[in-house]
Amino acid sequence: MAALYEGFTLCGLAAGQSGENWGILGIEPGRDTDHVIVTGAGSTVTVYKVSDQKPLGSWAAKQGQAVTCPAVRHGQTGEYVAVHDSKVLRIWRDEDINFEKVFKATLSAAVSRIHALPSSEPLVLFQRGAVRQLDALLAAPQQAVEDVLSEEEVIRWSSCFLEAEQPLLLFSTEKSGECFLYLQKLNPNVLHKYNIGSEGKGGCPIGFTATLENKCITLMCLYSNGCVYKLLVSLHPSAEGEQHLPKSLLLKLPVSERVLRRAAIASLEEGHIAIVGAPPSASTGHRDLLCIWNTNFQTLQASKQLAGGAYGQLWCNAGKLYVTHGKVLTVLPYRCEKSSLAAALGKLKQTSTQEVMSSPSVLNWNSFPYEEVAVQQRTGMRTRSSKLNLKSQATLSTSINHMLEDIKGVSREEVEEVLEPFLSCSPVSPQFQLCLAYIAVELLKRCKADRGFYPQSVLARLAQTGRLSHSSCPRFLMLALEKRDYFLAQLCLQHFPDIPEAVVCACLKAFLSVADADLVRVSVDLDGVSVMEGPGQSLEGVQNGFSPVLLEEDSCDVQLTPPKLDQSSSWTDVSLTCPVGLKKSALLNEIIRSSYSESFLLPHLKDLSAQQVILFLQYLQYLYVRSSGDVYTQLPGLRAPTITQIVDWVSLLLDAHFAVLVMAPEAKGLLAQLHRFVRSQVRLYSELGKIQGTLQELGKINKAQEIGLYSIEVIELF
Repeated sequence: MAALYEGFTLCGLAAGQSGENWGILGIEPGRDTDHVIVTGAGSTVTVYKVSDQKPLGSWAAKQGQAVTCPAVRHGQTGEYVAVHDSKVLRIWRDEDINFEKVFKATLSAAVSRIHALPSSEPLVLFQRGAVRQLDALLAAPQQAVEDVLSEEEVIRWSSCFLEAEQPLLLFSTEKSGECFLYLQKLNPNVLHKYNIGSEGKGGCPIGFTATLENKCITLMCLYSNGCVYKLLVSLHPSAEGEQHLPKSLLLKLPVSERVLRRAAIASLEEGHIAIVGAPPSASTGHRDLLCIWNTNFQTLQASKQLAGGAYGQLWCNAGKLYVTHGKVLTVLPYRCEKSSLAAALGKLKQTSTQEVMSSPSVLNWNSFPYEEVAVQQRTGMRTRSSKLNLKSQATLSTSINHMLEDIKGVSREEVEEVLEPFLSCSPVSPQFQLCLAYIAVELLKRCKADRGFYPQSVLARLAQTGRLSHSSCPRFLMLALEKRDYFLAQLCLQHFPDIPEAVVCACLKAFLSVADADLVRVSVDLDGVSVMEGPGQSLEGVQNGFSPVLLEEDSCDVQLTPPKLDQSSSWTDVSLTCPVGLKKSALLNEIIRSSYSESFLLPHLKDLSAQQVILFLQYLQYLYVRSSGDVYTQLPGLRAPTITQIVDWVSLLLDAHFAVLVMAPEAKGLLAQLHRFVRSQVRLYSELGKIQGTLQELGKINKAQEIGLYSIEVIELF
């Protein structure tokens, strides 16, 4: 059993001068399972926090240079290592800003790839097959590097492993249509060579993936003719010299007469593999798909169509698949479990259902904690929900089709009656999530066709389950905005994990446009606000740990109006009034807490009017003063935004509308306060920097083991 869940965009892809997509060089693990290092096929290395879809740091080589292998993170030191122009080695840390000023070493030979290990030195694989540990290479960067490969032999793929605390490097090469495999051991330095041959008739390996288990490496090769072969590589071969490595056929994809050119393979858990760029069946012939196959039963378990075309690039890390397509890099979580033959065959029968059905399991309605709810309804109430047949073993698609037929053409009240037994339970299973998606899509279709039909309570119940996503029902949130159902829009922002930046900005624009008087009769979740927020509620701002009296030169250079503030005051030294009502505050807080990517959000923020931007900035200023004071270290409320989120949104609005704000007379006072605040913070960090050395020296002092009740110590700082 395997399932592909709804994905999300991590970043965009750079385009070359010809307009074609460059893709990316590679993706490597970061400091933990929620961080990855993305190396663009140009000159950029970026560290992303996956759950936030947000870059944490980015470094770029100067114009004319190109990063030639994926950057990795040193497992022992936390430093990043990359190579540009094949021979120039760079090492840097998170706090480094200028890529040109980081450590640099020029090597004597061209590098093919750098591989990082969790508790060992990174391994450097040179293009001619030599392998060095990073520390040994840094000791003498210009040391001679031997040629292991023969002429015209080219490295196609490589991977590293750790066995008994000893590093291993496996890499494949190609020469004149023949394919070879090398296993490099260190300590002692031993190299094993294998001949894996070719498939003939134009068939050649185009994708590799390998795993290490029980002192044996399992290598799976995807050939251009659609065959997936398995090869077992022993860590302790008995014979010397070049050996022929036998292979067994795992899977035969329906490629027909055409050959695969841009495809990739990745090994997953429990006998599953992921393949991108190959058709799942001869009838479709569509190659822009990501598929999960069960290798034990040779069955398709899940598939996902990739918009814009796939580029044959696929990575797997911490339960997520990373694939490039169109103009983006998409992350798709997945799940694999041990499969039985019945479950595998059950999935085959469901491959013709809608794409939203990614789970291969057969639905067992007995697993849902139903009681005979429909039978217990009062006399005269319609009991269409009894068609679910709680004790039946009907498949998921059949049962859902029955329910969808029941809600077609009936009134809003009857829809609520039919769905009440189903929505009253919330089992933790992928099947329940799929059912919800089917119901939501069907209801949205009917709302679009019939303007008078709007089952608000059912839609709210669906959103509150936390099992839906924007990808599974894209019109859900937009329908709420069209109906001016701000409560439903708030629920979507709270529970949908993958709302696009364009939709987030549409919600922001709608929330800023609605009048506070129009929200009086609207039901809104107020967990994200406190009673102090609302029109007329004022707050005396206090400094966050530092309130210097700024010098004359620290004030604004020009006199801006209307600044009835002392020129020595900062952004938080003012008495503020919340510019919006309590319910609008709750809605805006959901926007501030939402996940986004800055590069995708900025273009849409420019659609806001100057008045909307000023109002939002004033509200952000009010929130910052509340959260940065000596008393209010965190805003009250279960869903209150953090100070980091507030400052990030201030920066985004200024980036998107700075020129407009400078020209708007009503924004001059706000900009003046922002200017003073930034100068105050710069002054604070400058003062902290002056005592940084002193604090470091204090930390190095060896404290006495035993100190009495009273002691005098003399500390000399140089």
